[in-house]
Amino acid sequence: MTTMLQINDKIIGLSLFEEKFVCDPVKCRGACCVLGDAGAPLLEEELPVLKNIFPVIRQYLRPESADLIDLHGTHVLDESDDEPVTPLLNEKECAYAVFIDGIARCAIEEAWSDGLIKFRKPLSCHLYPVRVREYDKFTAVNYDRWSTCRPAVSEGNRLNVPVFVFCRESIIRRFGETFYHQMEIAAESFVGK
Repeated sequence: MTTMLQINDKIIGLSLFEEKFVCDPVKCRGACCVLGDAGAPLLEEELPVLKNIFPVIRQYLRPESADLIDLHGTHVLDESDDEPVTPLLNEKECAYAVFIDGIARCAIEEAWSDGLIKFRKPLSCHLYPVRVREYDKFTAVNYDRWSTCRPAVSEGNRLNVPVFVFCRESIIRRFGETFYHQMEIAAESFVGK
């Protein structure tokens, strides 16, 4: 049984086409910003962006988050793999998390929504539940199943929205329109059978 397909140098898990997902932060309370054992993975090109926008997003942050970023920087290196990630407050929630009506939201995205910055949020956050991992000869693109996201799976099943469709905007941001169109073709011709 095939569990992956290839588009150019991307190896894609079929679960992106088969599984359903529609995030509802009201139901999960923004758990992806609060739970986990490391901050959100960051691309090298995002590091100077975070540094540049920090003075603008600072006004959205809780004082303890701003203090943490002042102390450790806009990113830290993950202890397990030495890759850049967002800092964690109290080894728990992302330092960029803010709580609005009890729901964790991204301060970066709040500033973007208010038109103050052009950077929406780290790509790994925008793509979630899609996870991308770069290897020497290919890029793996997979669906990250997490029990915390059960409400999103239920809503996705109710609305019949595949993971890749829910993540359309972020997939295009990462890989471009042509790649997303190839995913649509794959969904119709290969996965749909």
